Amino acid sequence: MRPLKGVLLGLLMLPGLALAETIGEVSTVFKWVGPNDKIVVEAFDDPKVAGVTCYLSRAKTGGVKGGLGLAEDRAEASIACRQVGPIAFKDTLKDGEEVFKERTSLVFKTMQVVRFFDARRNTLVYLVYSDRVIEGSPQNAVTAIPILPWGQ
Repeated sequence: MRPLKGVLLGLLMLPGLALAETIGEVSTVFKWVGPNDKIVVEAFDDPKVAGVTCYLSRAKTGGVKGGLGLAEDRAEASIACRQVGPIAFKDTLKDGEEVFKERTSLVFKTMQVVRFFDARRNTLVYLVYSDRVIEGSPQNAVTAIPILPWGQ
């Protein structure tokens, strides 16, 4: 019982990262066994900035390995963040702060979204990239949201 309490307490102490909601997906490669390869579109709200939603598209590997969660997904991803309501900061923002992270292989590879604040232009900038423990990928995508008044 004590180990279980320790694990639950450890999970509660993790920094708050956004959880993605699947918006849709399209099949790209037919697989005879297991799920098809696909492109998945997910949405998540920035946990520290109310009024911002990011949409992420990425490849998911299918087949037997993909169905079992053992396949390594490709590093390519695309991101588009939008103002969907009045923008309000819930907490202090740190440049390069991770707002979303998802495992893209069994152990060593993750895809993550980090946020920057361009004070000079009053703009939030979001960067998506993939990394590995040993060697990351230079493939990335960026989106920016100017902070504007919302409605009257």
